[in-house]
Amino acid sequence: MDGKDRKKVLFIDRDGVIVNETQVDSFEKIVYIPHVFEAMREISRRSDYLLVMVSNQDGVGTPLFPYEDYIGPAERIFDTLRGEGIVFDDIHIDFSLPEENSPMRKPGTGMIDSYRSDEYDMSKSFVIGDRITDMMLARNMGCRGFLLNGPEVEVPEDLASTVVMHTSDWLDIAAYLLDDKSLAHRKASVSRKTLETDIDISIDIDGTGVGRIITGIGFFDHMMDQVVRHSRFDASGSVKGDLDVDFHHTVEDTALALGSAVLKALGDKRGIERYGSEIVMMDDTVATAAIDFSGRPEFIFDAEFSLPMIGDFPSELIRHFFRSFAAEAKCNLYLSARKGGDSHHTAEALFKAFARAMRKAVKRIPGDSRVASTKGVL
Repeated sequence: MDGKDRKKVLFIDRDGVIVNETQVDSFEKIVYIPHVFEAMREISRRSDYLLVMVSNQDGVGTPLFPYEDYIGPAERIFDTLRGEGIVFDDIHIDFSLPEENSPMRKPGTGMIDSYRSDEYDMSKSFVIGDRITDMMLARNMGCRGFLLNGPEVEVPEDLASTVVMHTSDWLDIAAYLLDDKSLAHRKASVSRKTLETDIDISIDIDGTGVGRIITGIGFFDHMMDQVVRHSRFDASGSVKGDLDVDFHHTVEDTALALGSAVLKALGDKRGIERYGSEIVMMDDTVATAAIDFSGRPEFIFDAEFSLPMIGDFPSELIRHFFRSFAAEAKCNLYLSARKGGDSHHTAEALFKAFARAMRKAVKRIPGDSRVASTKGVL
């Protein structure tokens, strides 16, 4: 068969790659890997790779893993994938136990030896797995591999040429396979050092809301936790400020660094929603946020605080934080809150609404690489 007509295959593991690594013997244990739907849907839609599942499910059909406990969750996983537009061309599942040394067990190639033919091009095919044995399978099949796991999993030297990418995120794999950098995680790091503050902040706006920005100001750290959790940005930050003077410089410069990091991570802003808004209720107050990553800074703040201090934190610095962020992120930012509410609740509702509005505004529209402006630039 002519080389250009030979089929390319993605051999994809299940546990640790599509769902969390565990014995999935109940519906409650089905937890999908972040971004798996988005990435696999794009790969399926925009490439000519065949999708072939290759998975070892140890001891299915034995008392250790009864078949009836396996089949329901397994069918639910495939039903969910189909609902997301992801359909496997073939599925190979081996139920043997490790001590049986079955040739079907990875890194053995027994399950997929049929792909060793002129119909398929293994040199352009890949294995996507979370274990070193998956990468060994790739080498044994004459293809390459994506190791989907954290840096704590080390790649042996003899597999270095096989592993084309070691990543903890599906979007990186999709970006590589589709040669589309816009699919990769949008990350940025900013360092800001002055005579008043020393700040290092790193963010991933395609994260899952983990990490902390530590400033040394208890209430402000609590507000930064709200931003991380509700924006779903992964963030880490160390802020050292002249707290012996007051909190002003630390709050202002944290906002400037965070705004700069978000602007940097957004790049040319192609394919993003651009606009985001949210209403958040919190007990006796309600806050509204609207944001537009327009490239033009503008700030409107319509909120008052019942008390000048929230603990030892000056309420006026909340307004200043948001103004500074808008200036550095070059966005339009509107915030309002019901008057008369508890000051802590008002502040927290504002930060939550702000974060959730950002989450909507930075969201990428699948398959759209345009800039959301008739000017063609933001």
